[in-house]
Amino acid sequence: MAVTVPRARIRAILANAAVAAVTLLTLLPLAWMVTVSFMPRGEANHFPPPFWPSRWSWENYHELLVRRLIDGAWFDYRMVPALWNSLGIAALSTLFGLLLTVPAGYAFAKLRFTGRERLLRLLIVSLIVPGQVAMLPLFLIFKELGLVNSYAGVILPSLAGIFAILFVRQATLGIPDEMLDAARLDGASEARIFGSIVLPLLAPIVVTLALFMFLGSWNDFLWPLIILSDQHRYTLPVAVAAIGREHAADGELMMAAAVVTTLPVLALFLALQRFYMNGLLGGSVKG
Repeated sequence: MAVTVPRARIRAILANAAVAAVTLLTLLPLAWMVTVSFMPRGEANHFPPPFWPSRWSWENYHELLVRRLIDGAWFDYRMVPALWNSLGIAALSTLFGLLLTVPAGYAFAKLRFTGRERLLRLLIVSLIVPGQVAMLPLFLIFKELGLVNSYAGVILPSLAGIFAILFVRQATLGIPDEMLDAARLDGASEARIFGSIVLPLLAPIVVTLALFMFLGSWNDFLWPLIILSDQHRYTLPVAVAAIGREHAADGELMMAAAVVTTLPVLALFLALQRFYMNGLLGGSVKG
């Protein structure tokens, strides 16, 4: 007797197979990046390139992260200082960015003040202007302020992100006005309302925004490349580019540098994945 498989079951199997195939295609380059980073020098240059190393070796990571003596001179790619630079810059950019953008988004959503709608329209219009257009005048301004080749020069442009303000505003619109009005009638100040009512409700949104900010600052390449001239202040993307200019043919070394750059943000994303998904899928705060 033939067994009939329901059409819904078949569609579910096909959908799961398609998702598994897309996931495999996405993860395959990342897995190859990791395996190449453990290959002996020159092995990845073969054609076709091998997927697994013939011998697992830490030499590429040792060369990137440990100072060693070569031909009587100390050799250093400065990846460890660049790692700390990126970590500090991304953390400070995220912290101060949240302190500015979250209250601003709340103000645009729930407070009434003169010129609010005009400012909001101006922010929306500003989103269509590419960030690269403003880099030259911004660099000239920072040069006059003495902020070139400084950590402050890297951090300041990322603090008041327009997307972050609009992101928080859109989420805050979902908070019922009646809840806030009731708190005002009870004598609560705006600061108390924001800290005790709004922030707890926006927690998934704030965590999601913090993740966006951290990733954006961590992966930023063009502005740190422009504003920083001292290699001791380089961030990881700039340091990796500097290594690539000197050792473009050393694929294993470059892959190890890519792993060092990717691993911290990947760990952060996995740790905050639950809050991140709640912030994206929640859409708005329901009363």
